[in-house]
Amino acid sequence: MRTDTDRASARGLRSELRGLGTDYAAPEGRHVLGAMTFGTRSFAALHPDGHPELGIRTASPGFDTVQEVWTTDSRPEHGTDHGLAFAHDGEYLYCIGHIPEFGVYQHHSRSAYESAFRLIDELGYPHIFRMWNFVGAINGNNAEGVEIYRDFVAGRAEAFASYGDGTGRMPAATGIGMHGTGIGFAFLACRSGAVRHIENHRQTPAYHYPQEYGPKPPSFARATRLLPGSAEDRGTLFVSGTASILGHETVHAGDVDQQCKVTLENIAELIGSANLSRSGLDHGYELTDLDSLKVYVRHPEHLPIVRAKCAEAFSARAGIAYLHADVCRSDLLVEIEGIVPDPTW
Repeated sequence: MRTDTDRASARGLRSELRGLGTDYAAPEGRHVLGAMTFGTRSFAALHPDGHPELGIRTASPGFDTVQEVWTTDSRPEHGTDHGLAFAHDGEYLYCIGHIPEFGVYQHHSRSAYESAFRLIDELGYPHIFRMWNFVGAINGNNAEGVEIYRDFVAGRAEAFASYGDGTGRMPAATGIGMHGTGIGFAFLACRSGAVRHIENHRQTPAYHYPQEYGPKPPSFARATRLLPGSAEDRGTLFVSGTASILGHETVHAGDVDQQCKVTLENIAELIGSANLSRSGLDHGYELTDLDSLKVYVRHPEHLPIVRAKCAEAFSARAGIAYLHADVCRSDLLVEIEGIVPDPTW
């Protein structure tokens, strides 16, 4: 794992990847808003220090155990509500939840997301800009013989359908496997920042996928740009979990080298100037501008190949964590997410 403190940031909000094993202390003038811990346990709770922490089981020999810590420059308030744990500082909200194992998840995932959306409204943070979903046995079947990921996605889609203007509210997101059972989720929202959700012309918008991928399509955008405030800001770009998909189809099934290549090409196109201009945005980016990268690898024997590909593509200064997890489709071998921080920070 490579880490680089505080490079991935929006105005007032910063992300840091750090190895596990020592207690974390926020830098002077900073306060922990929340954390995700990729290790040996699945949980969602308030840390003894007060902030919400989501635990995701990904630990495996050869892979990283890592914590992603989100800090702000204002002291947050913390709380719990309907099984959710959250913190907010007047501008940013971080919320986590955990759905225990059920025979069928659809109703429970809808209920959990609706609770999260109600919390957003009650606390006054209307702009969701990043979500994560960690699904145990993601490619296994539920009690009715439906793939667990599709089961979860159906409930989440129903919640989004009742949330304001539907697809216009769908942010950058990751839907990935974890060891064990149950579902953990986290999201970030803001009060006043300008949020722009972005698609990639190489890929069908996920919420327009045909029914062959499930009764309800996934609810996310390929990326989200957050512009916190002043005209001088270029904003922070949050890149969703991205895999070897062109249009809506998996390409290069069984070939991790080629899947990694297409994944990197998809991200490069997504964040490049031509694609961003289609969303009315300036300032295209390169792969070397990405930071706080999480690389999910299905099979341990593929890790050396994926590491080598990523070392060629990303900056040597970038924070990168390699995590062992199944991907949302059984024929996908690798998925990558990251952040392009505002260059003024």
